[in-house]
Amino acid sequence: MTEPVSESGILSPRYPVAPGSNFTTVPFGQTPSQTVGPYLHIGLPWPDGPDVVPVGTEGAVDISVTVVDGHRTPLADAMIETWQADASGRFDHADDPRGRRSATPAGFRGFGRAVADHTGTATIHTVKPGALPAENDLVEAPHIDIGIFARGVLERLVTRLYFPDETEANASDPVLSQLNDRQAAKLVATATPTGYHLNVVLQDEDPNGDETPFFEL
Repeated sequence: MTEPVSESGILSPRYPVAPGSNFTTVPFGQTPSQTVGPYLHIGLPWPDGPDVVPVGTEGAVDISVTVVDGHRTPLADAMIETWQADASGRFDHADDPRGRRSATPAGFRGFGRAVADHTGTATIHTVKPGALPAENDLVEAPHIDIGIFARGVLERLVTRLYFPDETEANASDPVLSQLNDRQAAKLVATATPTGYHLNVVLQDEDPNGDETPFFEL
């Protein structure tokens, strides 16, 4: 890119400021339209971010999430974060009302972060979580909380992944039971040879369309 040159051939500043004026009023042009986009690749991911459990952990599964926009175009610059209980449905944290307990299996950290590939798919390596106690003596079915960051998304979107082999637990889950059957089905993953997969649709102008249910925190 070349600098602008005046008629006299003298190099002119790209953003000229008049003497005595406030430089903060100088127009610098439009900023890039992607609010997250490729910028998340600069410092957010880390090498073992997708590994919620150590490589080689017995019983580990792959949780893959494909993110598409309203035109069903895969978002190759999306990033997902996951948060979940361990295989026993416990948290190694003082805020767990049942008391803090070492994670099962060993090395489980509960949190994962992965960037989508060119197909809009990000994969987390973890274990299937246990059920969780809820209010009023209810029980939440095993699930994984998912946070989604992508271009055009000013605040992260939050949804859940439930498991297709937990039919009875899903039927009584206090969160899924607040959704109609069609909406609830969008949060239930499909089984794969190595784990489970969930499709996430960010937009749909049809209120009865394919958009994934998101949660207000």
